[in-house]
Parts: sequence; structure tokens; C-alpha cells
Amino acid sequence: MKSEPDKLLARHQDLVHSDLQKVVSHVQREAGDWIINTLMVEGCDVPFRYKRKRRYKSLVGGLVNLTYYSTTDAVAGIEIEIMSVVRIRRT
Repeated sequence: MKSEPDKLLARHQDLVHSDLQKVVSHVQREAGDWIINTLMVEGCDVPFRYKRKRRYKSLVGGLVNLTYYSTTDAVAGIEIEIMSVVRIRRT
């Protein structure tokens, strides 16, 4: 029986799955009706972003499993790479 990440990866070729990533920074900010969460994981210089409807407890120091894809975002006219999280699970 396939796990949920395996099913997603089989359907979408651009997705990447990473297990047991240690969170070193977790920031939550409001954007209208959504809460934008930004994570930084150990050993990676690119931020991971996802949306939730309400605030979540801090993930700093915890281990997470992430399913994400790479995209770019324009901040002050400068293009930066971000990882858009599709699925996140605390381990």
C-alpha cells in the first residue's frame, strides 16, 4: 500500500519529498484571512512557505517531513527562490 507522499510524487513529477528535516526558524504572519508560515530547515538556505487558516504552534527545533516544489517569488523587484510546501507533517 502506497503512503500519501508516494501517491503525490507519482501524480506530480515536480514534487520533492524530504524526511526528518530539522526546523531552525518558523515565522507566522497574517495575510488577509490566511496565516503565512515560513520555515528554514537545517542545511538549506531557501525558505519553505505554506498557508494555514489559523496559527500553529512553533516548529523550531522539531523534525518535519516535507513535500514541496521549487518556485520563485519577487520581493522588492528581486527574484528569489522559495519552496512551496504541499504537505507538512511533524515527526
